[in-house]
Amino acid sequence: MTASRRLVGIDLARTLALLGMFAAHLAVQEGAGPGGVSWLFQLVAGRSSALFAVLAGVGIALAAPLEAVRADPRAYRRRLLVRSALIAGIGLVLGLPSSGIAVILAYYGVLFCCALPVLRWQARSLAWLALGWGLLSPVVSLLLRQALPEPTLVVPSLASLLVYPVQTVVELLVTGYYPVLTWATYLFAGLAVGRWVQARGGADRTVIGSLLVGGAAAAALSIGVSALLLSSPQVRSALLDSVGLDAGSWAVLDADRRTGFYGTHPEESAWWLGVWAPHSGSIVDLVHTTGTALLVLGGCLAVVRLTPALPWPVLAGAGRTTLTLYVAHVLILSTPLGDTGPLARDTTTGLLLHSLLALAAGGLIVATGRRGPLEAFLHQATHGPPARSPSTRS
Repeated sequence: MTASRRLVGIDLARTLALLGMFAAHLAVQEGAGPGGVSWLFQLVAGRSSALFAVLAGVGIALAAPLEAVRADPRAYRRRLLVRSALIAGIGLVLGLPSSGIAVILAYYGVLFCCALPVLRWQARSLAWLALGWGLLSPVVSLLLRQALPEPTLVVPSLASLLVYPVQTVVELLVTGYYPVLTWATYLFAGLAVGRWVQARGGADRTVIGSLLVGGAAAAALSIGVSALLLSSPQVRSALLDSVGLDAGSWAVLDADRRTGFYGTHPEESAWWLGVWAPHSGSIVDLVHTTGTALLVLGGCLAVVRLTPALPWPVLAGAGRTTLTLYVAHVLILSTPLGDTGPLARDTTTGLLLHSLLALAAGGLIVATGRRGPLEAFLHQATHGPPARSPSTRS
């Protein structure tokens, strides 16, 4: 697979992640699915944002080739640090208006810093790091949270950072919506994939097949472990006790579990570490969502490889402008348009329009040979202004 088609496959995966996050924000949660939660919401909840984080690691690796990083590590670390600070800053500003969205960008920016000490690592070492981090960080999180104050569940913003600086940092790292402590698993997994693709000179059949098989296996195995644990009356009783519910309230807790938590699971029972719930940060959650992310990435690379005649660069254009489109999405939901009218949340029309507008805008930007406004800003900030043509004047 050529480099351009490889990148288009990644752009397609980013597009799906973006649309999945739109669905998580806008889709009606109640429905005919298990536990009274809609099938669409259960499909995208937790998985879309995890896919974004894995793809962030892939993107970092591809933008910083191993040989180039080893030749000039300071330059690449400086670029990554600047990018990290700018994304976090955009997120803190975006957290100021009330959008009803747990804005991910401040966490995302801090997460990028986790790549700084491992930029020169090879794929195998990064894969072992991701595996170990995914198994151990939820345990560390559980122990730390037992000694930390309850999270405020306030979206990180410039205001929260100024008024409650320590609490905001603690939530960004450990107790918040997308805590960096556990989410580093996704970044390391993505870095490993990116380094592996580079080592093989592209996303060949071996890479694609391994992503598909390995991702599917991890996703299925983790769900199987969770189902096995939840079939035990003793485990159910312990989970109910951990949230103060009686034995007859399992249906309530099961619905809450399927809807998802707010970045971490209850710390009153260690059984939660083996239970699948979106945004719970459990071991099973990290293994499952990493698996689904690898599966989707492998599928997108395969689709682009098998259908080279389709105009994928335009169709997946939203994947090259995700930052701009995500910010626009959150800003729309911060206005009255997010509550009433065709773009409102909790409506099928709103979800369709947000999605179609994003696809159209992304395709248009790519078709004109440009970057999204925020993508262009980040590129110029990290790489400097574009070189000018030499003057012909003497």
